[in-house]
Amino acid sequence: MAIDPAGIDWFRDPRLVEDPYPYFNALRDKCPVQPEDHYGVTMVTGWEEAVSVYNDEKTFSSCTSVTGPFPGFPVPLEGDDVSELIEKHRDELPFSDQLPTLDPPTHTNHRALLMRLITPKRLKENEDAMWQLADGVLDEFLAPGKGEFIKGFASPFTLLVIADLLGIPPEDRNAFVDGISQHSGGGVGSTSKESLSHSPLEFLYGQFEDYVEDRRRNPREDVLTGLATAQFPDGTTPTAGDVARVATNVFSAGQETTVRLLGTALKVLGDRPDIQKRVREDRSLLPNFIEEALRHESPVKGDFRLSRTPVAVGDQQLKAGTTVMVVNGAANRDPRRFDEPDEFDPARKNARQHLAFGRGIHSCPGAPLARAETRVGLERLLDRTTDIRISQEKHGPAGSRDYKYIPTFILRGIIDLHLEFDVR
Repeated sequence: MAIDPAGIDWFRDPRLVEDPYPYFNALRDKCPVQPEDHYGVTMVTGWEEAVSVYNDEKTFSSCTSVTGPFPGFPVPLEGDDVSELIEKHRDELPFSDQLPTLDPPTHTNHRALLMRLITPKRLKENEDAMWQLADGVLDEFLAPGKGEFIKGFASPFTLLVIADLLGIPPEDRNAFVDGISQHSGGGVGSTSKESLSHSPLEFLYGQFEDYVEDRRRNPREDVLTGLATAQFPDGTTPTAGDVARVATNVFSAGQETTVRLLGTALKVLGDRPDIQKRVREDRSLLPNFIEEALRHESPVKGDFRLSRTPVAVGDQQLKAGTTVMVVNGAANRDPRRFDEPDEFDPARKNARQHLAFGRGIHSCPGAPLARAETRVGLERLLDRTTDIRISQEKHGPAGSRDYKYIPTFILRGIIDLHLEFDVR
């Protein structure tokens, strides 16, 4: 379906929630780097152009990576180098204390702290626990022979995996889940002043600060103690608040995006019996199937950057102070990079070239965790069922399904997915 992108408000038009891809295609066909009509945001929809922005952290600041043009920069960005203005006012922006919005050298220090947590050894220990965690959730989810997948499996499973990775004591995990439910709200991908006026992560900040302070007073042989006693690369000790923010970023960002990835994977398996049959018969396809799910429906539609100085992206010259949206969901379907990009091909040879996890210094540090969670969850679902189907009662017949998607301009994923299955 061809559409004219002129006049369409990407950030507020509800028609783009269900299917943004015709809009992405129209933008890219017109020019892979061009401003949209409402907020002056330059939309980067080409794969090669997107990679060039992600890899140029010296020119592009990440201070607006979460909020983009909303609520606007605190002061006018004037001149050919706005670096000093960015550094002077960045702390006035929403989410300014979160890892994705930091620039070097602060970002370098905080990411190094994070990588003390997500070590290969810890990820291996975490993956070993995933199999038992998956089965524990599946025992209840599979029993009725049908169920809503997002709340019934994806959310509780990923919460338990992240809680295990961070070393949250088992006796505290139910309180964490309840606290997150009570304190969750808008923010990411919302344009309302209320959702941007405060961080929805304060609950997690408080919980992790308490843990860090306790482990510094009373060290134990656990993951939280390792995180609490970690140092920045220069040998200095981070504040308890810095450590809490790193842990919170892992907990919140890692859980949300993996839930959306699992939802996409199960929607494909339920909608495409031919693909389900191939993956059941040849489990070696699973890793590439997951990469194709990430490419086909990137859980994060895009990420923002702010240019410090004049810069060329593709054939376009951008001024200093330009807000850029790197549109992962569009770049991942760029026909210059991916053949027949709208088709889901579980054996696509270059599926892993997708930008769902970004590129450069801000590439998602939790990518190995998300891949492992999804693989384990799918393995156990396939092991314990002989067939998985989309509920026609809830979503309509094949060929005319009705799915509801998260109504934000940042996240991409279905809100609920009703399945029927034959238990092995």
